Amino acid sequence: MINDASQAGASVVDQTTTARTTDHNGATIMQTQPDRSQFALQPSPRANNGLRFLLAAADLQAQAFKAMMRCQIETHSFLKHRCDQNVRLADDLVAGNEFNDAFDVLSTFFQNATSDYAIEAGRVASIGSKLASETGRRVQKGAETTVEDLAASTVG
Repeated sequence: MINDASQAGASVVDQTTTARTTDHNGATIMQTQPDRSQFALQPSPRANNGLRFLLAAADLQAQAFKAMMRCQIETHSFLKHRCDQNVRLADDLVAGNEFNDAFDVLSTFFQNATSDYAIEAGRVASIGSKLASETGRRVQKGAETTVEDLAASTVG
């Protein structure tokens, strides 16, 4: 168990204030009380680094969540488009009177579907690439800030 506040990563400033009050008879009473505004905990450099680490971890989680949501939005948009194309395929097949018409409709459908899936794979890869580069920049910035703070704390 840690009894000393400085060992816990903080320092406490201990000062007292003198207050004048009067009792019910009107006599002045001098009271010495601790100045509670001076009991502020001052975080140590180690605590600051820990806080920065926690904030960086939370930032990375937020970025991962945003990327996941972007992928979900893209996937739902793509699936809506493909479902619309499936409905259109059914309409085109019913509208055709001959076998050659149905064959053309199906071959066009499959050609468009293949193209759509290839384009969508490119979009998902682009989202992943943007996420990776953005995460790399954030991690690098956090590391640089931490190194600068460590250097400043050792000098001062």
